[in-house]
Amino acid sequence: MGLKSILAKPYAKILSNKIERDSNSAIKDQEDIRKKLIEKAKNTVFGQDHNFKNIRTYEDFKKNIPIRDYEELSSYIKKLRKNESDILWPGLPAYFAKTSGTTSGAKFIPITKDSISNHINGAKYALLNYIQETGNSKFTDGKMIFLSGSPELEKEGDILTGRLSGIVNHHVPGYLRTNQLPSYETNCIEDWEEKLAKIIDETEYENMTLISGIPPWIQMYFDWLIERHPGKKIKDIFPNLSIIVYGGVNFEPYRKKLFESIGKEIDTVETYPASEGFFAYQDKQKDNGLLLNTNSGIFFEFVPLEEFFEDNPRRISLKDVELGVNYALIINSNAGLWGYSIGDTIKFIDKNPYRILVTGRVKHFISAFGEHVIGEEVEKAMNKTLEKHPAIITEFTVAPYVETPEGILPHHEWYIEFVEEPENLDAFAASLDKELRALNEYYDDLIGGSILSPLKIKLLEAKAFQNYMKSLGKLGGQNKAPRLSNDRKVAEVLQKFLLK
Repeated sequence: MGLKSILAKPYAKILSNKIERDSNSAIKDQEDIRKKLIEKAKNTVFGQDHNFKNIRTYEDFKKNIPIRDYEELSSYIKKLRKNESDILWPGLPAYFAKTSGTTSGAKFIPITKDSISNHINGAKYALLNYIQETGNSKFTDGKMIFLSGSPELEKEGDILTGRLSGIVNHHVPGYLRTNQLPSYETNCIEDWEEKLAKIIDETEYENMTLISGIPPWIQMYFDWLIERHPGKKIKDIFPNLSIIVYGGVNFEPYRKKLFESIGKEIDTVETYPASEGFFAYQDKQKDNGLLLNTNSGIFFEFVPLEEFFEDNPRRISLKDVELGVNYALIINSNAGLWGYSIGDTIKFIDKNPYRILVTGRVKHFISAFGEHVIGEEVEKAMNKTLEKHPAIITEFTVAPYVETPEGILPHHEWYIEFVEEPENLDAFAASLDKELRALNEYYDDLIGGSILSPLKIKLLEAKAFQNYMKSLGKLGGQNKAPRLSNDRKVAEVLQKFLLK
């Protein structure tokens, strides 16, 4: 064992004890954070506009601070972009994390000197907690690859601006920089395919022990490596690779192909980072769910998903959450985000400690016929079907088909890119439909009432999703294809990639 792996274990023990203490005081910590946020921001423009000085209780908090998305908060963001201080949080942000927007174009998410530690410590805690649980610290002696966005930053006024992963890259602790790959210069390459080729040049003969990134882009990296080393698995190229760190998507649809490419199963650690904050991470290898990051400058709120689009939805704090309920996640943070809907849905699977599953996106659902199918349901249906009808998939997405030809009932279309097709595709489709009906009673009623016909599968050619993302200019990095949508925008583009 090297010096880093030896020293990592006592450090992991110290932080593991802190994680346990925070888990046991989550409700108190959340209330303390709420009070501290209000106190520190009471003299900001936002604080004055929303009467922070008179907020005493959580009920006051909810009355004074409405739920907003980015577009509704953008008038304050615009002031920050003009170098106006003390708008959402004291002073100016240290950074803007620039992300793809919707109706307002690019989003500029503030990251302050107070909030940057949330992003850095979240990832650190996830890995050190893993070391404490498993005893595996050897990976800290090897090379670690982070498939991320460019670390090059621009100026928006006086504020450094770039992708979150690029910003975080500047805060990698010094003791890990010698382990980090690819190089800074390679990470700055914008074209994903050019960048990936260079990453392989830099990593294929190194002692790679950890890889972090979005699963489909990890798979693409593995595929290209195997093309360069015919007849070999990743375990032959990187015999000491022992851990995958991922976030942003459900790992299960990618598991089989990833481990087949590696040639064995290795440990995985799921994280839940976003430009708005580092919210949760996997704390147990054998248990489902992510430990909510309850003591890191963020006050969390939750709105039952079925009420989210109502005029006055119910809005609760951590102490009142229930298990198994899908909630829209709302945050208030020391980055200056207030009543901010990040667009994700989660549900709690444990309250001792508070563990969550990420179940989808508020706007990523299918309800063209009133079925309200969500991401968690299509992923569960797919995973259960794969257990009964073995196959290997690269990616899939689901869209409604409403305006069907005469004589054909409306239905859901599943666009699937298989690596290995099931033995019987019709049986696979029937099983997939059955599993979805079991998970969603509204969908079941629509099928049973002959309002909808059972789902239909559209087969996609190899690399269809890579080519789809490339056509959008979103190949690589932290970009991911939507799992499902309530319109046919994605489906229409995928038509050109149908298997001939």
